[in-house]
Amino acid sequence: MGLRRPAARRPALPGTDPGEEAAGASRIGNWALGLWLVLLTAVVVLLDALTGTDPPLIPLLVVVPALASVFCTVRQTIGVACWVTLVGVGSRIASTGSFWDVFFLSGFTVVACALGVVACAARIRHAREMARLRSAAVALQRQILRPLPVVTRQLRAQGIYEPIEEDRFVGGDIYEVVQSPHGTRVIIGDVQGKGLPAIGAGFAALGAFREAAFREGDLTAVADALEDAVVRHNAFSAEQGEAERFVTALLLGFDGSDEARVVNCGHLLPRLLYDGTAAKVPLRVISVPLGMADLGGEARAAESFGFPLGASLVVFTDGVTEARDATGAFYPFDEQLGRWAREEPRELLRALQADLEEFSGGVRRDDVAVLVLTRRPEGCGGLTRLPGTAVADGTA
Repeated sequence: MGLRRPAARRPALPGTDPGEEAAGASRIGNWALGLWLVLLTAVVVLLDALTGTDPPLIPLLVVVPALASVFCTVRQTIGVACWVTLVGVGSRIASTGSFWDVFFLSGFTVVACALGVVACAARIRHAREMARLRSAAVALQRQILRPLPVVTRQLRAQGIYEPIEEDRFVGGDIYEVVQSPHGTRVIIGDVQGKGLPAIGAGFAALGAFREAAFREGDLTAVADALEDAVVRHNAFSAEQGEAERFVTALLLGFDGSDEARVVNCGHLLPRLLYDGTAAKVPLRVISVPLGMADLGGEARAAESFGFPLGASLVVFTDGVTEARDATGAFYPFDEQLGRWAREEPRELLRALQADLEEFSGGVRRDDVAVLVLTRRPEGCGGLTRLPGTAVADGTA
């Protein structure tokens, strides 16, 4: 069965933003709007003629422009208002009432219809402003976290990322994959706190990682650079009267061999998927989170663990393990991961995402970040752009 080609999309006009166009678009077509308007008018006129009530029912049509202002464009709302005005004023002129009855009811109809048009224009202006702001926010937030998947010479990184605030793309969890002269460097971390207040510390750690991962040959030196960055950010935050934050993080290094290097800064242990099984990586050295080195008293150390060809490494934040159901029970992550150990990374992530949603009943208590890192055979290309990503450098 062939793939269905997506319908052609009308190109945006030069100088316009697609989000702004969508904000001002109608939710109902002109023909459908005209048909419903004629039918509604016919029903009201017929009921007015059959009941002969006083006051008449036709002036009630003034609510139609108000309804149209919620769903239609300004042009459509003006058309509805003109139609209602013609019907309302025409019916009053044809009536046998006094001049002042006709004058006041006609004036009321005109004013009500005009207010509907004004309300529609205000709604669309506000929607376009919000669309413009959201478009700028999305562009900025996409500079903080790289879209997934990412492919480097040593591995392929796929993942899911779900901030607790659904209307934003970045929360308190961070990740990054960097191709460096020393191999592929990966970080996944969890900033103390949630949502927008945690982004500052996360961005400080990410910026330091992107530079140090390329510059430093030793993974512990990368961790030290991140520590300094978080401490500096906390000092600046304290001057501004904001809370200081720490960051739990897992720093990983892959050079294409059967071993990976890791520095654990108070983060959750990764899981290794190999030969149909899922197991915790038994790390022996776990240091304090970033930003708290002065409390630890010991220098951070790196250690190695086996990462054979064909294996995948699952790294994640506590938004997964601390998800709860309606009874308060924690999500059985290791048990479920073992069920999907033989699945391809993409299918595993889909199953995990769906299972988390069902288990928690759609109630999020923390940001969720999961990366599945899969080894690639030697001789493959470097950092590349995959469908749906914005990464480009080399070939797959």
